[in-house]
Amino acid sequence: MLLDERIWLLFKRHWPQTLTYWSVFFSFGLCIAFLGPTILDLRCQTQSTLQQITWVFVSQQFFLLVGSSVGGLFKKTLKSSLLALFICTLIISLVFAVIPLCHHVILLSIAMALAGKAMGVIDTIANLQLVKLYQKDSAIFLQALHFFTGLGALVSPLVADPFLAEDSCVLGANLTTNSSSPRNLQHLRSTLAGHGAALHTISHFRLYTDGVVVTRVSYAFWIMALINLPVPAAVLALMSHERLLPCSRSSPRLLDADSNRSPTGDTDQGHGSVFSCCNPAKLRDRSATFFIIHALGGAILFITDGIIGSYAGFVYTYAVSPPLLMGHKMAGCLDSIFWAAITVGRLASMYLSYRYTAPKLLTVSLVGVILVQCLLLIFYTSSVFLFFGTCVLGLCISSVFPSLLAFTEDILEYKGCATTVLVTSASTGEMLLQLLVGSVIHSQGSYSFLLCGTVASFIGFCLFLLLLYIQNIHRSQHTDLSECTDMKEKPKTGDS
Repeated sequence: MLLDERIWLLFKRHWPQTLTYWSVFFSFGLCIAFLGPTILDLRCQTQSTLQQITWVFVSQQFFLLVGSSVGGLFKKTLKSSLLALFICTLIISLVFAVIPLCHHVILLSIAMALAGKAMGVIDTIANLQLVKLYQKDSAIFLQALHFFTGLGALVSPLVADPFLAEDSCVLGANLTTNSSSPRNLQHLRSTLAGHGAALHTISHFRLYTDGVVVTRVSYAFWIMALINLPVPAAVLALMSHERLLPCSRSSPRLLDADSNRSPTGDTDQGHGSVFSCCNPAKLRDRSATFFIIHALGGAILFITDGIIGSYAGFVYTYAVSPPLLMGHKMAGCLDSIFWAAITVGRLASMYLSYRYTAPKLLTVSLVGVILVQCLLLIFYTSSVFLFFGTCVLGLCISSVFPSLLAFTEDILEYKGCATTVLVTSASTGEMLLQLLVGSVIHSQGSYSFLLCGTVASFIGFCLFLLLLYIQNIHRSQHTDLSECTDMKEKPKTGDS
């Protein structure tokens, strides 16, 4: 059997909650991937310059980070968590529907800020709730959760592609400019697919801002709004199933309420926003290893998610630059291959996380990332190996986030702020490392793109080895503490 009876029984017990959390991550993936392919059509719709439209990326990424930071505030009760998920998934559908009506870049940035905030809250709450439900068995379900992100990220560009402009979507007076040729527009679209991080490489393009707007991208957003609508409906159905709606005839079921408590009876398990995690009252009497584990886990995901963001953002730029000088159409496939490999890797990791422990999976994954990055450096003139390396890198790095999240929470016995800290650190790394790598490429050349990834992967692996060492110290301290407690209680038992 692929799964033993215990895991299957756990899933059967919690399948309504589990499927709902998986569906909201599909909504997360759907929203995170649409902006890159549609950005030129949105530029036409808002009649803005390339420099102006990239602020939309900044708005989305910054508020995603804000949402991740404060998402834990909604986890006090199951009702507040599900209500937040319902509102956030509904906001994403509304943003999809409203985007075609945003004819100014400021309005579009506000819409994307709302979507980013909703995505950040979804990211934190869905991870928190799955860890809370399954605890020591959460690894396999977290792998599935992040698989649905990749699935949504694959669906979104497929929906948008038929409605993208193949030529200039703002018809100016002079139609002879080379900037509006299909070849240049394809190059721009592929370059901007990395969340606008490579703006300096396209700043020499001049596109029309005044003229007649001809774009059909509105239909793509309305279709995505309809595709996403079942997700808030699923959250609403779960709230009804848990008897959390005002129209419910009775209070929440006792069995379900108890299932959301930790073994110690603590309903909050120490989780909250990043700011509430820093509450001195909660941090009193904590060992030094407790803080180091949070810091190391966050630092590892800062680096690995930063590698994902920077690789997806700049692999196209690297491929079309010397010495590869790959064709624009062929290079444009690299980003899609990378995300497809991540999705397939997370699907495979659902089974692997059941068969192997999180430390083993993380060791293999991080070593694989280092080897691939080193081989890419060695065979930097080979276009064929770039495709192969992109695929293997996606497979190796795909399981790091869910595996590390499950591993860190297990070390801390589900009493820390690991999920909130790790999710926020990952979002921060994805945003900041893109900017750092972009500036290095701009000053040192395209080869530094591979060098940055290799150095970052070595640092990430060293931090992971340090995490394993601190984990042993942390657990030995707790073992000694529990033995001392038992010895103190034994005389009392004898006296009685």
